[in-house]
Amino acid sequence: GGAGGKGVWGAAGMVYEMEEPDARDPNYDESSQDTPCRILLFIEASGLEAFRALFMPRLLLKLVQTRNLRSIIVSLQALLKELNLGPNKYEFSSLAVVLALEGKASHRELMSRLLSDLVGRVLSEDDMARAFDKMLTDLPDLILDTPEAPQMLGQFIARAIADHALPMNFLDRYKGKVDCDHARAALDRAAVLLSMKREIVRLDNVWGVGGGQRPVRHLIKEMNLLLKEYLVSGEVSEAEHCLRDLEVPHFHHELVYEAVVMVLESKGETAVQMMVKLLKVFWETGLITLDQMNRGFQRVYNELPDINLDVPHAHTIMETFVDLCFQESVITKQLRDACPSRGRKRFVSEGDGGRIKQ
Repeated sequence: GGAGGKGVWGAAGMVYEMEEPDARDPNYDESSQDTPCRILLFIEASGLEAFRALFMPRLLLKLVQTRNLRSIIVSLQALLKELNLGPNKYEFSSLAVVLALEGKASHRELMSRLLSDLVGRVLSEDDMARAFDKMLTDLPDLILDTPEAPQMLGQFIARAIADHALPMNFLDRYKGKVDCDHARAALDRAAVLLSMKREIVRLDNVWGVGGGQRPVRHLIKEMNLLLKEYLVSGEVSEAEHCLRDLEVPHFHHELVYEAVVMVLESKGETAVQMMVKLLKVFWETGLITLDQMNRGFQRVYNELPDINLDVPHAHTIMETFVDLCFQESVITKQLRDACPSRGRKRFVSEGDGGRIKQ
């Protein structure tokens, strides 16, 4: 009757039965009777948000640092079971790929391997297809942060199909049904890669090999190709992008060495000016450190007598190039002063009367 006091809610430990709402109650609201359904949806959404929050620090970071796919799969199985995402577990694949798009080539390679290993254990081919369907739809938003997203997503699709992580008819589902230019570019990229590699079971090299895993001779070849393409196109940004993709900052002294040697072997002033410009950009952006710059130039200094045998004017060209680099603050005064100023003397056969040639 409205009175308060001890025991008003009943004796301690008393369990109350669930009472059906009374429609005659003045506070009865028929629209609020679907509350259990709304709570259920809220719990599911909360699980999805928790999955997004836990995935980045606990799984992706662990994968990049340890490169242990088996432990990641075990962790993922436990996490999905704990969160009980149900049909939304395909979100893992889309989140993984989106995060890898913003990473390095080695990260994308690891993610492709992980997706391949997850199919049949944690996710099905249909789950993977739903994830890529979602990413194709989201491409207009993805390119805001990653302009190359359509091409990279196409490479992910091609690799997943080759690894049997995606159904073989995935591309066929989209024929004549794509209105978005970005999605069309991604699917075209995947189709081209698969047609080029149709006799190879796996597209293992679609992301290349991580820098630390590449043989030295391959890195030297890549750097030479990078420099030659730059001399033809003059695009500094593309050269910078290619060097970063190699992921070998400890080996950038080789690029300095190859650039200087290429200048010595070139004809005309164009290569000199272009290489000074390139090294200046790399220096100012921190892509090439002081130690790497010094090591590259010093290697050329040490080999200059041998280079001079094939390039008679190597010393003169070297002095000019070093002075220009110093003027543009690419190298230090100490490194400039260490440059050999003239060629070595060499003795020839007695047919020349034992004369010394300069």
